[in-house]
Amino acid sequence: MRKYLIPGALSLMSAVCWCPLATAQSHYVSRVYVGGHAGVNMSRVEFTPGVTQGLNTGMNAGLNFRYIEQKHFGFIVELNWEQRGWKEDFEELPYNYSRTANFIQLPFLAHIYFGNRGKFYINAGPSVSFFVGESTKTNIDLTSADSNPDFNSTITYQWKEKVNQKVDYGIQGGIGGEFSINRNNSIYLDARFYFGLANLVKSGRTDPIRGSNPMTISISAGYWFRVK
Repeated sequence: MRKYLIPGALSLMSAVCWCPLATAQSHYVSRVYVGGHAGVNMSRVEFTPGVTQGLNTGMNAGLNFRYIEQKHFGFIVELNWEQRGWKEDFEELPYNYSRTANFIQLPFLAHIYFGNRGKFYINAGPSVSFFVGESTKTNIDLTSADSNPDFNSTITYQWKEKVNQKVDYGIQGGIGGEFSINRNNSIYLDARFYFGLANLVKSGRTDPIRGSNPMTISISAGYWFRVK
């Protein structure tokens, strides 16, 4: 008798546990959103050895796609234009140098949120970026920088090196808040931190710069429209 009772009891328990779950899942409808955002980037490059820097200011803008598979969880894919780079700090010397690199970025982010009309959320995931151009602002004569006594204790290698990483990859994460205007429309404010895993300029054991990882803090405002 026991060999029939035990499997039967287990089957009954499984059915009892499965029914509420199946009912809950059947009541949730997945949602699809499209949208856009724009904002400001504050970036620097983690050079090895270190280079004294401030934050280089640039822009970001993009198109978004969001799929909510179940309550409190979904994923986001974006197509972004981003400006990254660095701005060197010469303290009291009358010099300036900044480099801005433009990228097309594709982030793939897990999206975890809490709340209903007003939401708090966390985004995190990898991204890949494609280099599309760069610009430099400086009052330094780069052709004679190596012989300038003001730069005897300054690393100047990175001033002359072009962006070497045509395809960048990294990780990013951030937090934000979203407010629903109505069933189909919402606005949000987002803050993120990005760390690039590839070197921005040519870097290696035999180079004066052995590492040049880009880092960016992004703040942006955006809009979501529900299409499904």
